[in-house]
Amino acid sequence: MRNWDPLYSLQSYRRVRRTGLLRASPPIVLAAGFLCLILLGTLLLWLPISGLGPISLFQAFFMATSAVTVTGLTIIDPAVALSQFGQIVLITLVQLGGLGFVTFAVISAITLGHRMSLQHQALALVAFNQTSVSKIRGTAFLVFKTSIAIEAIAAVVLTLWWWRDLPLLTASYRAVFHTIAAFNNAGFSLFSSSLAQFVDDPVTVLTISSLIILGGIGFPVLGDIGNKKRWVTLLPYTKVILLGTLTLNLVGFVSIWLLESNNAGTLGALSLPGQALAAWMQSVTSRTAGFTTIDITQLHDTSTLLIIMLMFIGGGSLSTASGIKIGTFIVLLAAVYSYIFHKKEVVLLKRSISPDTVQKSLALVLVTGALAFGSVLLMTIFEKAPFISILFEVVSALSTTGMSRDLTPHLSLPSQALLTVLMFVGRLGPLTLVYSLATRKRSRVRYPEADFQVG
Repeated sequence: MRNWDPLYSLQSYRRVRRTGLLRASPPIVLAAGFLCLILLGTLLLWLPISGLGPISLFQAFFMATSAVTVTGLTIIDPAVALSQFGQIVLITLVQLGGLGFVTFAVISAITLGHRMSLQHQALALVAFNQTSVSKIRGTAFLVFKTSIAIEAIAAVVLTLWWWRDLPLLTASYRAVFHTIAAFNNAGFSLFSSSLAQFVDDPVTVLTISSLIILGGIGFPVLGDIGNKKRWVTLLPYTKVILLGTLTLNLVGFVSIWLLESNNAGTLGALSLPGQALAAWMQSVTSRTAGFTTIDITQLHDTSTLLIIMLMFIGGGSLSTASGIKIGTFIVLLAAVYSYIFHKKEVVLLKRSISPDTVQKSLALVLVTGALAFGSVLLMTIFEKAPFISILFEVVSALSTTGMSRDLTPHLSLPSQALLTVLMFVGRLGPLTLVYSLATRKRSRVRYPEADFQVG
């Protein structure tokens, strides 16, 4: 690490004054942008006009962090603790955090006719997970147009459906709020029991779950589907993500239905169609969305562990979901398969996967797992709570799912602070933070191989 040098610091200051550019790695700039948005949201939520009662600075900070990282964990109930102004601030932070401040920055620069600097291009490449600068503009506009179109259609559907029981303005307001929250995979709700009152409502459940899936599969996948429109012409990555999403959702759906069908606290008291809708919603929302239509504190431990696994995997790359991502999980499965059956290459859909991609996937899982383990260890020191509940809250925060076993509001201040760190890290991506602390350099030195015993 560079020791502090007054001359170097003075030169850096003069360069910033002269060029207006700060030489920082793109991940650091990206993290700083999210942090600034969180701090702005904290100040807005802390205003007296934002609450129906007193809101502490830490409560405002926690809620702003949860919103910007599109998590949905809460320590106050937005439905009863926030005023309409506070709720609008909250959902605006969700929209900005979900689509990413870089998307809006790029679109603004293009609209104003400004050319992007190399620093801004590097930042956008990291944010959009792209390797070609030529794809940045197309991706930015794709993110914006696709999001607005999907959210608008779903908001109209929910408004018309909820209008049966609510005044039109109330129905439309709540529809827009939940549409933005669902598409951005943030589990905030203006109903105190989340979506429990819609447990057997097919229109609400299918609309919300569709938004979660569309927001979670990733914008490159949506763009490829929109351009190709035929399965045979889709990119291999798109096919893998679609098949992986379908498989995970169906496995979760069937497993939760079978495990909980006789549980009176969850699915047991529902009709057969109601059980199907509840199991489907719980499976889909576990993929980093956070809405609930059943009391998850009453789930069997087996179902809880299954949901933890689904949260850990998450959604697709360049999406509003987090977790280690479906692509990472599938690449590692393919790598294990190749090793067990003595294949020379890791292959998916007749396409070989590069060793760099396998290494990145492995590193991501190990870093995320280490963060989860360390956080659980700390929280077991801070709290006297069931271990599975602590594990659930930690993975929910790290994967930015936002689902809770009613533990987060009752945690101590150190544990709640730890969850804010996990939400922030989970949204940016553990590897992004690792790369921001270490510059990657290729060494020209080659070392002789040595045999290491593993397994």
